[in-house]
Amino acid sequence: MLIGELSRRTGVRTHQLRYYEAQGLLKPRRGSGGYREYGDDAVLAVGQIRSLLGAGLSTDDIAFMLPCVTGTVPELEPCPELLDGMRERLRVLDEHIETLLRSRRALADYIEATERRAAEEA
Repeated sequence: MLIGELSRRTGVRTHQLRYYEAQGLLKPRRGSGGYREYGDDAVLAVGQIRSLLGAGLSTDDIAFMLPCVTGTVPELEPCPELLDGMRERLRVLDEHIETLLRSRRALADYIEATERRAAEEA
């Protein structure tokens, strides 16, 4: 199938499919005239990619994991180093969350202090 058909079947825009290809997540064949030709398995792969992106994984993470992914859910096979990679990604996400929480607390403190000052001046 051509990229337009893959886009229609998955609901993913063609520019995103090209991006997935550029990231090594999709590997279409080139047909006559240089057009991308995708097999039926590309529909499943795009669904898996979208699900993993929805879990907060980067395309680099997904490229590492994709050989271990099966099914539409998707499910992850216990491939070598897969769990270590996912745990590392979780650790990074936890660090980002902590940073955001600190920033949120600081901003809330500034708002509270400014509101207090405004009330005192009123």
